[in-house]
Amino acid sequence: MVRDRGNGQAFIGSFTSSGGHGIIAAEVDDETGALTVQGTTDVVADPSYLALAPDGSVLYTVSETEEGAAAAFRIPAPGAPDQALLLMGRPVAVSGSSPTHLALASGHLLTANYGSGSVTALPLRSDGGLDAPARVFRHQGSGPHPDRQCGPHAHQVLTDPSGRWIVSVDLGTDSVRVCALDAASGTLTAHSETALRAGSGPRHLAFHPAGSHAYVLNELEPTLTICRWDARQGVLEAVAETPVLPADAGTDSYASEVVVSHDGRYVWTANRGHDSISVLSLDGTREKAELITTVGCGGRWPRDLALDPAGRRLYAANEHSGDVTWFDIDPRTGIPAPAGAIEVPAASCVIFGRPAAPSSGIRAPEAVTEPYGA
Repeated sequence: MVRDRGNGQAFIGSFTSSGGHGIIAAEVDDETGALTVQGTTDVVADPSYLALAPDGSVLYTVSETEEGAAAAFRIPAPGAPDQALLLMGRPVAVSGSSPTHLALASGHLLTANYGSGSVTALPLRSDGGLDAPARVFRHQGSGPHPDRQCGPHAHQVLTDPSGRWIVSVDLGTDSVRVCALDAASGTLTAHSETALRAGSGPRHLAFHPAGSHAYVLNELEPTLTICRWDARQGVLEAVAETPVLPADAGTDSYASEVVVSHDGRYVWTANRGHDSISVLSLDGTREKAELITTVGCGGRWPRDLALDPAGRRLYAANEHSGDVTWFDIDPRTGIPAPAGAIEVPAASCVIFGRPAAPSSGIRAPEAVTEPYGA
């Protein structure tokens, strides 16, 4: 069930294999940020990560299973008699195992397949549904970690801010790859690869709103790698690395998600094990990040961290405690303060539907335009 009473909309993914309800549709109170669950669907197994079509009419999900699949749901228009999410055909195999992330680009849905260390491109039909065949780009390589880096493990795929390049982050090979996507065939062609520090285990990256830099969050060691991004050449250059946790944080922490504020002043990371959100400030060069503080994530094992479209709140999907907690961001300091939570068993990600206008606090620079959902 999806309803719209003038507020915003959010969709939450969860692991059905761990007791989650699948995809949860929620209303977002524009004034308070509070989530109200409107309905769920569990027709796709383990929909751990979601993406939204640019016009907001179709919701896409991976099925993070050994077989690996992706699916599309039609989102009903506000006021339609039937407000249920409609599965648009059967899930489509991605020809890769354990897909963990997805993105839209040039008429295709791309998935990062952690188990098989590959990126898949599935063509989109004219109605937004998924088609076949899948085109697969396979990563190569390994890293020094004896258990986690025996081979490639693509963990994230996304487009760069210019829309020209496909970027994939590989935890198993300690590298970030840049590819070109042929819109006609769906073929991905390797363009460049950036090696990061051996054993760091890069998981996700986020671009600065100006498009000039990217920040790579490392899972195997709780650090952030700061990179310059040259969209003209399609080249990522690592220039610095900084801890995202204090020195006394211990060793059992696995960073999961990185978010950059709309005004480019702050970076936030979610840290599993330490069960916290780190707040880092960026200097004017965008190449130096300073850890300001950490705050509790509101639960246990924050697998995802999402900024609302207005840039005023952060939402943490806490997988092991089974909740989504939201935080109000202090626009002067970037520090989030807990503001509420809802129960979501085995929560894995949060994305937002209809975008709201930026607030007067932390906001996007007027000179920068970003496609919604990028």
